[in-house]
Amino acid sequence: MTEVEKQVDDMKIEENKNDEEEDDVNPWSVVSKSDKGVDYDKLIKRFGSTKIDQVLIDRIALLTKQTPHRFLRRGIFFSQRDMHRLLDRVEKQKPFFLYTGRGPSSEALHLGHIVPFIFTKWLQDAFDVPLVIQLTDDEKFLWKDLKVEEANRLAIENVKDIIAMGFDKDKTFIFSDINYIGSCSEFYKNMLRVQKCVTFNQARGIFGFVDTDCIGKISFPSIQAAPSFSSSFPHIFGNKKDIPCLIPCAIDQDPYFRMTRDVAPRLKYPKPALIHSTFFPALQGAKTKMSASDANSSIFLTDTKNQIKNKINKYAFSGGCATIEEHREKGGDCDVDISYQYLTFFLEDDEQLEKIKQDYTSGKMLTGEIKKVLIEVLQEVVATHQENRKLVTPEIIKEFMTPRKLKYTF
Repeated sequence: MTEVEKQVDDMKIEENKNDEEEDDVNPWSVVSKSDKGVDYDKLIKRFGSTKIDQVLIDRIALLTKQTPHRFLRRGIFFSQRDMHRLLDRVEKQKPFFLYTGRGPSSEALHLGHIVPFIFTKWLQDAFDVPLVIQLTDDEKFLWKDLKVEEANRLAIENVKDIIAMGFDKDKTFIFSDINYIGSCSEFYKNMLRVQKCVTFNQARGIFGFVDTDCIGKISFPSIQAAPSFSSSFPHIFGNKKDIPCLIPCAIDQDPYFRMTRDVAPRLKYPKPALIHSTFFPALQGAKTKMSASDANSSIFLTDTKNQIKNKINKYAFSGGCATIEEHREKGGDCDVDISYQYLTFFLEDDEQLEKIKQDYTSGKMLTGEIKKVLIEVLQEVVATHQENRKLVTPEIIKEFMTPRKLKYTF
């Protein structure tokens, strides 16, 4: 029995025991049973990953000579696979690369979409390593009611937002599956190798495929696996097959890479390391993640200052009490308050965040006041992004998306 088959069987046993209590977390759906959101400790146990501890955070700080990113300090990136092994390579001055991606299902990204990119950029700057970013426009064609041409167009629109995050074009290759796969035989060969290693029963067990799913869906996981291998990018890595990658992603994407990690040794490739983030909750509460299909659940990067203000004031779930008097007496619940949760993602100052938590929990700060702080923070984040996006020209997009040698020599 392979490692993936064992994990699938273990997950089925665990899910049968606690079917009514378990959160539903997979690459296409995230629904929590609790107002506080997903139970990440249970999810770590279910998925078989390892919790990020202070030892790992301190080691990253030591090797990068930088203050750990707020996402690490606050447990937003909370789980990992093989990070210590990757850092062993860093200590020996051996290379690795970063791989992350985006499924372009909408023209405008929301705040949840940029969380992995914010952290990936920090990792790239801190470790000075190459980065590949996959746009899975083929996946969105297969899963959504989109024509191929529209899925591809959305990918290019999303690339503008990704470039606006500040990535260095000398260190970064961005590609659309629809555009790249046909031009790179090495990428396609790795897809085929993965496909041959994974049976339909395994794919069904990992991803929950059913008899009515089209065959494109069943083969798609091999496409998301292929960028984990350096040989898929000969223009960057030459003929090197032994350079591992680190994949920053939300933990709902982990099933793809459990499969990849099982297959990699059979192909004589290194296993990808992973670092997982929590989910960015919907405005209405942490039971679901923010969704691009529901405009009122999300703050989009295209929203105006007034739209941001109105959405937060109208829709952001409050952990406060029903009346001012009761709130002053009992205080608010930061564990369910969406304004506080969003501030943990986007407010850089740890001391200010801790003071807000104390004041809101004690009742000194009211719901309207914490929402006002969040509105100001997010208006600045979105406005800055919009200005950066305006600077992204078709020529710049072409530079990022053209297969080419990056600044590194391998």
